[in-house]
Amino acid sequence: MILAANTALQRPVRRPRLAAAVVEDLVNAIVTEIHPSGSALPPENVLCDIYGVSRTVVREATTALTEKGLVVSQQGRGTIIQDPSSWNLLDPMILSALFRREDGLSYLDNLSEIRASLEGEMAAKAARRLTPEAAAELTRQMEKLASLITTPAGYVHEDVAFHDIIMRLSGDRLSKAIIDSIQSKAVKTHSYAGKLNVEHIRATHEAHVKVYDAIMTGDPDGAARAMRDHIEGSWKKRRPKQLRQT
Repeated sequence: MILAANTALQRPVRRPRLAAAVVEDLVNAIVTEIHPSGSALPPENVLCDIYGVSRTVVREATTALTEKGLVVSQQGRGTIIQDPSSWNLLDPMILSALFRREDGLSYLDNLSEIRASLEGEMAAKAARRLTPEAAAELTRQMEKLASLITTPAGYVHEDVAFHDIIMRLSGDRLSKAIIDSIQSKAVKTHSYAGKLNVEHIRATHEAHVKVYDAIMTGDPDGAARAMRDHIEGSWKKRRPKQLRQT
C-alpha cells in the first residue's frame, strides 16, 4: 500500500492549464499567419523547447488544434496548418485571434452584417410573439436605459441586456447562440466597442426607441427594419479607420 502511494506521488501530474496556454499561443500564431496555411508546425521536440513543456503537453495541444480544424497530421510531413476554410470560426480562441489579424476590421464588419441580419429577423419574431409579460419586461428595460443616458458605461451594460431580451423573446435560440458566441469576443476588442460618449448614447437610445415602438405595436416589418438600421448605423458611427491592436 505504501509503495503504491509513493508511486502515485512520483507520477507526473497532467497540467491542463499549461496545455491550454500552449494551445492559445499556437492558435494566435496560426490565425494571424505567423504559421501560414500549408506550412508545418515546428517538430514536437522543438515545441517542447520553445514552451518549456513535456511532449505530453505538446501532444495535448496538437490534439486541441486538430479539433479546432487548424492542423492535420500528414505522414512524412508532420503537423500541417489547414486552409482557413477548415477552421472552426465559432471557436472562442479562433474568434479572438481573427479580431487581432491585420485584416481584423473586415471580420468586425462581417460581424455587424451578421448581427443586423439575424437580430433584425429576431426583432420581427419578438413583435409577432409579444405577450403582456414580455411587453412589461421590455418596457422596464427601456425605462432603465432612459435613466442611464448620461452614464455611458452603465448604458452599454444595459444595452446588451436590451438586445438579449429581444433575442430571447423571439424564441430563436440558434440565432441567439450564434450571436452570443461571436459577440462575447468582439466586445472585448476596443475597435469594436468604440469610445463611450453621451452623444453616441443618445443616438443609440433613439434607435432603441424605434425598435421598442415597433415591437410594442406588433409591427414585425418595422421592428426588423429598425433593428437593422440601429445595428448598421451604430457600427458605421463607431467603426475605426484601422484596427487598433489590443
